[in-house]
Amino acid sequence: MKFFYSNDFLKCYNLLPENIQDKVNKKLALFLTNSRLPSLRIKKMKGFEDIWEGRITKNYRFTFQIKGEVYILRKVGAHDVLKNP
Repeated sequence: MKFFYSNDFLKCYNLLPENIQDKVNKKLALFLTNSRLPSLRIKKMKGFEDIWEGRITKNYRFTFQIKGEVYILRKVGAHDVLKNP
């Protein structure tokens, strides 16, 4: 699997504090090696077809879709990013 970074994801990522960006980088690296790690808490989002969410920290999440062999990263940010993934 590999990542495709959407424009929205990149915009959101660039607005994050540097320490959170570092955590995002680490979690995404883990995600590529094993998407079933319990610490990522990957789950399908309710009410949004084909959109998944993962955990960065207690307060930060990322959203993505799966298309073939690609994870399309959609958004990243504080928990409220889940309102419009």
